[in-house]
Amino acid sequence: MSHKVAFSFADGKTVFFDVRPNEILLDAALRNGVNIPLDCREGVCGTCQGRCESGSYSQDYVDEETLSTDDLAQRKMLSCQTRVQSDASFYFDYDSSLCQAGGTSVVSAQVTHVQQVSETTAILHLDAGAHPRRLDFLPGQYARLQVPETGAWRSYSFANRPNDGNQLQFLIRLLPDGVMSNYMRERCQPGQTIEFEAPLGAFYLREAERPLVMVAGGTGLSAFLGMLDELAQKGGCGQPVRLYYGVTNARDLCELERLKDYAGKIDDFACEIVVMNPAPQWQGKTGLIPEHFDRGFLESNPFDMYVCGPPPMVEAIKRWLADQGIEGGRLYYEKFADSNTNHQTS
Repeated sequence: MSHKVAFSFADGKTVFFDVRPNEILLDAALRNGVNIPLDCREGVCGTCQGRCESGSYSQDYVDEETLSTDDLAQRKMLSCQTRVQSDASFYFDYDSSLCQAGGTSVVSAQVTHVQQVSETTAILHLDAGAHPRRLDFLPGQYARLQVPETGAWRSYSFANRPNDGNQLQFLIRLLPDGVMSNYMRERCQPGQTIEFEAPLGAFYLREAERPLVMVAGGTGLSAFLGMLDELAQKGGCGQPVRLYYGVTNARDLCELERLKDYAGKIDDFACEIVVMNPAPQWQGKTGLIPEHFDRGFLESNPFDMYVCGPPPMVEAIKRWLADQGIEGGRLYYEKFADSNTNHQTS
């Protein structure tokens, strides 16, 4: 039985291909036009080195001077010696252009409907079912959408997991005067065609080997909806999952029923909702998200923290972790501007 593999690169591009049973990963990549840099092919030079971020694999031989014991513990691998034993994803710390791996494609989809989920937020539902194959992306990644009747492109995270019908969701903040916001308010109609480029971004859920802490600011929730859809489909990940969802005002809150539903589908899942500006109608937590972190949870075990939201929020969380001396976490983050014209990942 073949396995599906994703290769992600430092420039945010991702390529997907199938690996035959017992096939060397490098051979599968080359067979699919992904020309990973290589030299010795003997497990010695380290030229084809990457890191496995999810999935099971084995390696035929790795020279101890090429990858140390610590490297192996961090799931670093050599493509020329790796055989995958499940669907898997791998990361390479260089641009996709180095191996002529384009990774993205432009896809046409039709608007099915726009769902208003808060006063300031809507979900754009697209049907890409006419595409000849299932769209591959990693939950947490994003697409660049061309706004109809304009030359503008805007970037939004997928708000659901990949599916056979290519039914897609994008959680979009409705700005007072934004090119996508104006289109959705004034001209968007079912059946209209929207083109998008995908998949993009290095922000996606890695294999869960530690407790997961997810921190969403505003429509940064979109990336986590895709991740949580994936975990819900599996029933969990064998680790505790904690989501902190913060917004500026209570009227910005959205998809609360969906978040409650995850609690019944994902083992050991909990969600904390924080509203920065208190208001009489909001009786929950207020202030900044780091004020409500469970410090005991963060200090008790190493953890993986995923943060997606406006740059000031991301920077505040990085400072909080440093100021509190909490060093046991791996931090993955994505920043975006209000206009959603760019993403920064790390």
